[in-house]
Amino acid sequence: MDAPSPDAPALAGNAALAARDLKHVWHPCTQMHDHESIPLVPIVRGEGAWLFDADGRRYLDGVSSWWTNIFGHANPRLAAALTDQAQRLEHVIFAGFTHEPAIELAEELVRIAPPGLERVFYADIGSAAVEVALKMSFHYWLNKGHGQKTRFIALTGSYHGETLGALSVSDVALYRKTYAPLLLTPILAPSPDAYEGEAGETPSQVAARRLGELRVLLERHAHETCAVIVEPLVQCAGGMRMYHPNYLAGLRRLCNEFDVHFIADEIAVGFGRTGTLFACEQAAVAPDFMCLSKGLTGGTLPLAAVLTTEAVYAAFYAEYNAGKAFLHSHSYTGNPLVCRVALETLAIFRDEPVLERNRVLAEHLAKRLAPLRDHPHVADVRQTGMIAAVELVADKRTRKPWPATERRGMRVYLHGLQNEALLRPLGNVVYFMPPYVVTTQDIDHLVDVAIAGIERAVA
Repeated sequence: MDAPSPDAPALAGNAALAARDLKHVWHPCTQMHDHESIPLVPIVRGEGAWLFDADGRRYLDGVSSWWTNIFGHANPRLAAALTDQAQRLEHVIFAGFTHEPAIELAEELVRIAPPGLERVFYADIGSAAVEVALKMSFHYWLNKGHGQKTRFIALTGSYHGETLGALSVSDVALYRKTYAPLLLTPILAPSPDAYEGEAGETPSQVAARRLGELRVLLERHAHETCAVIVEPLVQCAGGMRMYHPNYLAGLRRLCNEFDVHFIADEIAVGFGRTGTLFACEQAAVAPDFMCLSKGLTGGTLPLAAVLTTEAVYAAFYAEYNAGKAFLHSHSYTGNPLVCRVALETLAIFRDEPVLERNRVLAEHLAKRLAPLRDHPHVADVRQTGMIAAVELVADKRTRKPWPATERRGMRVYLHGLQNEALLRPLGNVVYFMPPYVVTTQDIDHLVDVAIAGIERAVA
C-alpha cells in the first residue's frame, strides 16, 4: 500500500473500524447477528480488481462488488470525469431543466441499444428502473383505453429488486416470502433454466418447451396482462440460472402476437457481462422496455435508465389537461455527476476492445472450471460470458441440495477471505462475476481459492 502523508490522520485497523460500524450501521442482505462470529471487513482502498482492508490485507473482487464494477476500482478515467463534472455542476432539478451530460448520455444509450429504443427515462437504482418500467407499461395501457390490463407475467426463480413493486415481480422466496402480504401477485411462467431441463433435453429444447407453456398462460391471461418481464439469459440472484437465447426470440414473438409488452431487465447482465453489450443482442430482439443500471457507471455511482419506444412515449404525449403525463420522479433524477461518469464508462467500451478481451478471459475461466464437472458434489458448471457458476449438491446423482441451514456456501466465502478472494456464493451456488480488468492470473487465483473452499465446504 502507498505510505500515508505525514499530515494524514492514522487509519484505524479492521477491528476498530468494525466495532464503530457495528455500533450504528445496519448492513443490507445481512443477518447482523452473524457478525458476532463472521468478520466485517473494512475496505480503505481499491485498485483495479483488488480491494485493500484497514489491516493491509487484499482481496480479489470476484463478484464486482455486487456486479457493478466492470472497469476496476479507482479507475482513473472515471475518477477524472467525476472530478471535472463536480467542478462544473453537481446537481440541478431535472423537471423543467436539463444539462449536457444527461442529453449526451441519452443520445449514446439510444445509439448503442437494440433498434427501436428511442426514449430514455432516468432513475437512480436498478429496483427503481424496474418500478418505472412496470408503472409505465401499466399506464401505457390505461392511456390507450385498456385499464383492465393490471397484471404482469414473470419467470419462476426471477429477481428484479427489493422495492415493493420490483419484489412483486420476483420469485425468490428468500426475498419475497416475508413481504408477500404487501405485494402484487404475478402470473408465474416456468423458467427456461437449462439446469431444470428433463433428462437428455438440450437448452434450446428446454426453451421451446417453456415457450409453449408461456403461450398457454398468454392465451388465458393476455387480456389482463401489461407485460412479461425477464432477466435475459441469466437469472442472477435466483442462483445464476442460465437459458438459451431462443427463449428471448420466442418471447418477442409471443408478446407481439398477444399484444403485451416485453420488459428486459438487463440491470445485471447488460454492458458486456454475457459476451455482448446487451444480452438481448444474442437473440437479435428489441424489448419494449430495457432496464439498465449496475455497470452503467462502471460501479462508481448509482444510476439507472429505462429505455423504451417512441410508441410508448407517444401514449403519454398530450395536452396537460388530458391527464396522461407520467408523473414519476426522484430528487436526483438525471444527476450530472452520474451521467458524466456513465458517459466515460461508455467511452471506455468505444476506445478499448473490451468485449474481445472478455471473450479471452471467459474462455480461460471456462477452461479452469471444467475439471469441477467431475467433482462428486458438483451438479453443474455453467457459464454465459463473464458469468460462471458452480452448483454444489449433497448428491450428484439425484441433485439433492444441501440443506440451506448448513450454509455450505458461507464456508466458501470465509475460505476466500482468508485467501485474498472475495467470493460471495448464492446459497450453494459458487459464482464468478469479476471486473473486466482481471488478468488470467487473477482468474487462476479465484478458481484455485474457490476449489479449495469447495473442498472445505463439502467435507
